Amino acid sequence: MSHYIALLRYTAKGVEHIKDSTKRAHHFNKIAKKAGVKIEGQYWTVGRYDGVLIIAADSEKKALHLLVELAAGGNVRAETMQAFTDKAFAQIVG
Repeated sequence: MSHYIALLRYTAKGVEHIKDSTKRAHHFNKIAKKAGVKIEGQYWTVGRYDGVLIIAADSEKKALHLLVELAAGGNVRAETMQAFTDKAFAQIVG
């Protein structure tokens, strides 16, 4: 499985509807499950980013489709990067 970390920032729309943020996150979990993507963590943060999303998917296509769905909601912008476990990284550099 491939892992992805998305660093999230609220848009103006997201700030306007911030009280619904956890409800949207729970709805997003359902969408992810239907898409075959595992949500490994969702965190609200303080600082440069407003949140962190960690997902795992068996294909890049599934992961990117889900992240496009997230962006299409218009509440957050995401900066996404692929992440590697120690074993996966050792294979890459080994």
